[in-house]
Amino acid sequence: MLYNYLKVALRSLARNKVFSFINIFGLAIGLTTCLLIMFFIFSESGYDQQNKDADLIYRVPTVATLAGQKQRGWAAAPPALAWALKTDLPEVAVTTRLLKFPEIDNMLLTAGQGDSRKQFYESNAYYVDSTFFRVFTYDFKYGDAPTALDVPNSVVLSETVAQRLFGNENPVGRPVTIGLRFGNFDYTVRGVFRDKGLKSHIPAHFFLSMHNSDVGGAWVDNQTNWVAGSIFHTYIRLKKAVDPTSFEKKINAAIGKRGGTELKEVGISRYFFLQPLTRIYLYSQLDDEIAPNGNVTTLYILGSIAAFILLIACINFMNLSTARSGKRAKEVGVRKVMGAERRSLVYQFLGESIGLSILALLLALALTWLLLPLFNTVVQKQLQLFDEPRIWAWVAGLTLVTGILAGLYPAFYLSSFRPIAVLKGKLLNNFSALTIRKGLIVFQFTISICLVSGAIIIARQLNYLNTQPLGFNKEQQIVLPLQSKEAAANYTALKNELANISAVRSVTCGETYPGITSVNDMVFYAEGKTSKDQIDFNLNAVEGDYFQTLGLTLLEGRTFSKNIDADSGSVIVNETALRQLGYDRKTAIGRKIYTSFTGIPRLHNSMEIIGVVKDFNFESLYNPIKPYAFTTSLWDRYVYAIASLGTNDYAGVIKKVAATWKKINPSVPFSYSFLDKDFQQNYEKDQRTGEIVRYFTIVTILIACLGLFGLSVFSAEQRTREIGIRKVLGASVTNITLLLSRDFLGLVVIAILIASPLAWYGMHKWLEGFAYRISISWWLFPLAGLIAVAIAWLTVSFQAIKAAIANPVRALRSE
Repeated sequence: MLYNYLKVALRSLARNKVFSFINIFGLAIGLTTCLLIMFFIFSESGYDQQNKDADLIYRVPTVATLAGQKQRGWAAAPPALAWALKTDLPEVAVTTRLLKFPEIDNMLLTAGQGDSRKQFYESNAYYVDSTFFRVFTYDFKYGDAPTALDVPNSVVLSETVAQRLFGNENPVGRPVTIGLRFGNFDYTVRGVFRDKGLKSHIPAHFFLSMHNSDVGGAWVDNQTNWVAGSIFHTYIRLKKAVDPTSFEKKINAAIGKRGGTELKEVGISRYFFLQPLTRIYLYSQLDDEIAPNGNVTTLYILGSIAAFILLIACINFMNLSTARSGKRAKEVGVRKVMGAERRSLVYQFLGESIGLSILALLLALALTWLLLPLFNTVVQKQLQLFDEPRIWAWVAGLTLVTGILAGLYPAFYLSSFRPIAVLKGKLLNNFSALTIRKGLIVFQFTISICLVSGAIIIARQLNYLNTQPLGFNKEQQIVLPLQSKEAAANYTALKNELANISAVRSVTCGETYPGITSVNDMVFYAEGKTSKDQIDFNLNAVEGDYFQTLGLTLLEGRTFSKNIDADSGSVIVNETALRQLGYDRKTAIGRKIYTSFTGIPRLHNSMEIIGVVKDFNFESLYNPIKPYAFTTSLWDRYVYAIASLGTNDYAGVIKKVAATWKKINPSVPFSYSFLDKDFQQNYEKDQRTGEIVRYFTIVTILIACLGLFGLSVFSAEQRTREIGIRKVLGASVTNITLLLSRDFLGLVVIAILIASPLAWYGMHKWLEGFAYRISISWWLFPLAGLIAVAIAWLTVSFQAIKAAIANPVRALRSE
């Protein structure tokens, strides 16, 4: 019996080559899409699961309320929080902190002597408490994890960094010099952890002990207040059977006793909450995240696209199978007359469908293998076909479900034919089958039009982000990080030498620059107000020519004097700061702003406004412009040198800048970036999402059109004699083409009416994530519909024209 079914299935495939190709190729494309997206979803999920007792580990972020206004959530917390939690709350088993030191993007690692000396900049370095590896689980290749950071000036390297520094040797006990902009410091390697395949929201390349001879002794150990210094990411591991919801309430009650008075004095209140460790990567989008996280919404979008594409491929199978039911009706009738039960017929057709799915899967695996390098380029990952063993269980299940889903309706439909009616040439349920086919076509093109509309809106929004005036000049700006003490000390000499390069128009330095994260802020209040009316300012310490170099527009007053000490108590503010302070731009110069903060070096209780700059976007366009102030001495301004270029010969000028750098800083590696590229990195994930949506929109339309083409072939076959009669009676090719096309195009028009409000709602929700966004114009949806109509018409008209120009004599010869 099985052999007979197999033989019948193969004969059916051979007799219907076009329809078999459409079914197999359409299913293969759908399965390929699902496989690629599943690889991506698996790579983005499961973060931090490797930690022992991961369900008991939480991060403790904070939300501040300032002058009655609730601020955006902040991933880090005050430095004293970890100690207070461990001391006051018995539910806490252990606490630890992680510090990403402000404005230190890279550290200069040096190991060895003479010819074996290795030196390079490395990013993603974090200071952590000695308890860090008692909270987090890392697979150590060398060293003892629980005690690795017990000794001051200890460093734990990733396997990748360790190999770059020491090759394949065991480096435990070996010295490493860490170069920072305030000095070089000696550390000892105490451990090496395996980082290949590690999925953590902390993308560390190495960890430094918090207690050390650099920031530990000079700065970290003195951070004990509850107001300033909220840059410590605090983690706790709770004891078993502790209810997190109840515990969260206890946190705020305990901290109110510890730091409530101090916070109240400066007009700030804080609310602390718990974030489960395993939900941080996909679900947390707070300010001051350790690194850019994933986004579960993106995974839902991609997963939905994959499901819809596969569903559209299944719809093609159902449509073509039911449309060609007449071809197999007599087979069904004969089998029923010979005693076949309906159940056995259902099994036969489902078996054929699953067989087609298996063939499609084999083709899909080949396509996935070919397309994976391109997909990796788009998503910026290194996905491999056999990296994730779990995916193959999903693949097997997906293939089986696809076969059943695609064949279920055709199987029950074909097996429902009454043998007497079939053998007399009369088929039942034609009207209902036709209605279902039309409904499925509408569904296919509804999804296609939604995706086309989404792709257009995403492209327009990303183009808007790229072309929106930012209030400063981001083009032709080269950034030179001053990430070592030598480079920071030699800045003036570097500036003078760079000024001799004809392509360099001006050079300046600052503590930060637009487009990168800056955590330095301070609260100020206006004249005649109190600390209850304080406003949170972002602060940036700069040179006086910072404004000229970056093209910031000075509206009132002056920039800083070359004699920096003269302006140590002065600030230049933006328009938003003035509005929130309640000052008028014309009379703001000379007025004061005040702060109630104490204990911060070089901070004046009152500062004089000497200039006003036009608002500019110092953050990405996800965020609105906030109050911003420039100073000369409150923070360290020798962090980044910025050179404005007057040439498009970037290779030539970089070569000259590099030579100048080596001349001034012979022992420091040369490193640079372009400001516009740094700013653009804020939108990388949306650009990737846009590219993925664009690619899969094309795939969706391709599969939908494959099905439409198959149905148009079938329609032309069914109406061959009608076409012949019409041509004999004088119908033109145009008339016949329109006759065969209009029914399908009418269904596409209905899909446009359904898809437009759905697409508008979905894209409106997506755009809400941007502070600066385009408006959704009504004409976008007719445009998307017109694209779909044009593609559908080209698909259908090809077969319609072919049928219209056929010789009518051949069609009528058998009559």
